Amino acid sequence: MTSKNVPPTIDRRKFLELATLASGAVVVSTLPGCQSRETKETSKRTVASAGFSSEGLARVRTAMTGYVDRGAMPGLITVLSRGDELHIEPIGMKAVGGTEPMRRDTIFRIASMTKPITAAATLLLVEDGRIRLEDPVDRLLPELANRRVLRRPNGALDDTVPAARPITVRDLLTFTMGLGLVFPVENYPILARAVELDVMEIPPRPQTPPAPDEWMRRLGTLPLMHQPGERWVYNTGSDVLGVLIARASGQPFETFLHERLFQPLGMKDTGFSIAAEKVNRLTPVYWANAKTKALEVFDGAPDTAYARPPAFPSGAGGLLSTADDFLVFARMLLNKGEHGGARIMSTQSIEMMTRDQLTPEQKRDAGLFPEFFATSGWGYGVSVVTGPDEVSATPGRYGWFGGFGTYWYSDPTRDLVGLLLTPRVFDEVSPAQDFWKAVYQALEA
Repeated sequence: MTSKNVPPTIDRRKFLELATLASGAVVVSTLPGCQSRETKETSKRTVASAGFSSEGLARVRTAMTGYVDRGAMPGLITVLSRGDELHIEPIGMKAVGGTEPMRRDTIFRIASMTKPITAAATLLLVEDGRIRLEDPVDRLLPELANRRVLRRPNGALDDTVPAARPITVRDLLTFTMGLGLVFPVENYPILARAVELDVMEIPPRPQTPPAPDEWMRRLGTLPLMHQPGERWVYNTGSDVLGVLIARASGQPFETFLHERLFQPLGMKDTGFSIAAEKVNRLTPVYWANAKTKALEVFDGAPDTAYARPPAFPSGAGGLLSTADDFLVFARMLLNKGEHGGARIMSTQSIEMMTRDQLTPEQKRDAGLFPEFFATSGWGYGVSVVTGPDEVSATPGRYGWFGGFGTYWYSDPTRDLVGLLLTPRVFDEVSPAQDFWKAVYQALEA
């Protein structure tokens, strides 16, 4: 299958597979409301509030600078936050062949790192009492009522049985609604049809999908691949949540995000499009030509598809953001819903969001590649590490990635947030594993 939405030289399967394998001057500052590390009595620090070793930080810098020096990407930004210590380091240039350096306020397309923000917004509506996790979505999303389910996920679209039960809000949050991305896409007629209908796209293109009501109408013409609650299937649940949030709140999805999350958190540079006065801060995003390996522009700047608001604000992959903006969202989660002395979300919501919500049966034969769930699970909008892996012997960290080259993990056991923002679409040159290994080696005891 060849999608009209994807340049033929991009391997769509690798785009998501490699994402999951990632499972200027240095700016050093303190988080708002925190003492500086130097003014704190180090002998009284707990393990969780310890910082980073200078030698370890140098290793992180060297590892990431190597990718820029080799021409794998023009530049990147690393963000390390632990306790009251914060290191933000822009490295290299904003664009290939450019002279403008990567800066702390450079804007990136965060793609699937939109998912945890969408999940957090959904939980705010649960806290408000406007929706409940076990509610069927039929009342607000009648397009998804009375579902049919394929007898086989890769079967003919007319070979179906009735759904055993309705789709619930929890199903959308956990990606067990029964419909989503599976690889290789070419093996699934239903996914070919979804691409034709512009309700799925790999990678995201903001100006392709129709407006939310029409998007839901088209999605409603498709059967499910699995019974509701039966199996984890990636991505589509977050897009459906964006429509659900708009209908439950009575305001556009983007407006709800702004009023309940972005404004209270001070995320002034996060949104589904970029204002004209900020477009000079947007980095282009690149992909490597399959034959020449040269970096070519996938979406440019200032000639970007994000220059005007999309008809469909994608809860699965539509946001742009900056290092500081996403950091404050991540710190709010790590602080159990508090920011600057104000409560943004309940502690219970954060705990539900950041723990594995899947059963072994829901993980069986699921994931983006073999062994996807060997040491991880899925909460609400985030991957949750459930066992020792190549990065750390201690489970508990959570986060996710964006297909345009952005990476995030938080580790509650170490009071750690790590961000790596790059302008290169996922491929085999991804620096993520080198970054995370170096980060954990940089942690002070």
